[in-house]
Amino acid sequence: MDIREDAVWTALKNVREPETNRDVAALNIVQDVKIDGETVRLKVDFSKIEANKHGMLEAAIKRAIIKVAGVKGVEVDSGPKKPTPKGPPDPADMLKNIRHVIAVGSAKGGVGKSTVAVNLAAALARQGLRVGLMDADIYGPNVPLMAGAEGAEPTVAVYSDADGNAQQEYIEPIIVNGMKVMSMGFLVHAGQPIAWRGPMLNSAIRQFLGQVDWGELDYLVIDLPPGTGDVQISLLQMAKVTGIVHVTTPQEVALQDVRRGIAMFASHNVPVLGVVENMSYFECPHCGEKTDIFSHGGGKNVGTEIGVPLLGVLPLRKEIREAGDEGVPVVVKAPDSDYGKILIDAAQHLVKLVNAAEQSPFQPLGTPSGSGLH
Repeated sequence: MDIREDAVWTALKNVREPETNRDVAALNIVQDVKIDGETVRLKVDFSKIEANKHGMLEAAIKRAIIKVAGVKGVEVDSGPKKPTPKGPPDPADMLKNIRHVIAVGSAKGGVGKSTVAVNLAAALARQGLRVGLMDADIYGPNVPLMAGAEGAEPTVAVYSDADGNAQQEYIEPIIVNGMKVMSMGFLVHAGQPIAWRGPMLNSAIRQFLGQVDWGELDYLVIDLPPGTGDVQISLLQMAKVTGIVHVTTPQEVALQDVRRGIAMFASHNVPVLGVVENMSYFECPHCGEKTDIFSHGGGKNVGTEIGVPLLGVLPLRKEIREAGDEGVPVVVKAPDSDYGKILIDAAQHLVKLVNAAEQSPFQPLGTPSGSGLH
């Protein structure tokens, strides 16, 4: 029995594209129909159809035509096959060009963690190191303001394979003060609340780690949110963290939370590199008298408890607050000030600790031979 071409076209009218509900004949995506004995060969242009519907439509076309009288086979030529879109980045491939990942955390909020993270990153960049700064504080992304990048809009670059086929989209981080910076603050409007739950937070961290074009870095400094929740757990699952710097104020209320944070990271064998005590004292600008508003020596005490160094003791100074509001890290704005030098020294100490660890592996907290770096 000879196959009738008009019967083939009639069959194609029964195949509909789900988005528009138009049949494939009306959409003009079937460009050529040839009948070769008992086989129907046709060319189909899927370029105007979403990629995830190509396979479904091709199968539907074949099912419709095979029912035509006399047809024993159907061959569909849809042109060169496009590369299969990549799924989420594999955690094993994340950050493969980054030597060290340094988390800056504080289990308690309001202790100046972002201030320390921004200035440590900027101080590392001042040493000529290749530095990235990732703002993982999804709910309170203050890094763009404090780093001097507020209002910046990252661009997206599409990388192709050798044949010119688009492979993967990557976000280009903002470069400011010698650092590559990425934050949720670049992706939402100022003042817009971010009411996300666990899975969305996990997705954001995965994207910041795996779909930002960090390039080759010596250090990626990650500003963590307060607490020991979803973001911290996601980070530990996805990336090999070199170590964490804990920021605290001296009073016991803050130190209790610091101990909880240290215990959480210790349970994942992430060493504590050191402690930074912020808002340690207030020095009167008129008489020079020092007042321990938030108690005294708490950061040093907790460092002694776990056997890690005190990286720095920062005073409560309006100049530090002003620098953050102005978007100029104090290590850039006032590197020769007493507080600027404290942060620069802390960054230099951090590098020495990490370099020493490359020669002698970290001892995680709780091991018989020690409690971290000394």
